[in-house]
Amino acid sequence: VQLQASGGGLVQPGGSLRLSCAASGFTLNRPAIGWFRQAPGKEREAVSCLSTNNEITYTPDSVMGRFTVSRNSAKDTVWLQMNSLKPEDTAVYYCAAKTDSSDPYRISNYDYWGQGTQVTVSS
Repeated sequence: VQLQASGGGLVQPGGSLRLSCAASGFTLNRPAIGWFRQAPGKEREAVSCLSTNNEITYTPDSVMGRFTVSRNSAKDTVWLQMNSLKPEDTAVYYCAAKTDSSDPYRISNYDYWGQGTQVTVSS
């Protein structure tokens, strides 16, 4: 099983980025995917989670209305569209996968993690 996150970069406040998470090796069940981020000196937090049935299961208030998660099942890819970015969105973003219906926002429920991609929002 592998997860490959990509799409990070430097963007100005108010700008947009789309992160991609390519999942491979899940032979039995389509995984639930969670996007998490970790800023320097802060704990890792969930920012958007998608169930095995493509239902958005978690979106915190901090990104509500700005971040959208979606899946292209044919390509085994999950995207995180981030709009109206703010400096406080600066962090390393990770995608993670699990195959059960446990709480989507709990880091400990995820078995597989990608390597992380840096998002920097700055003018």
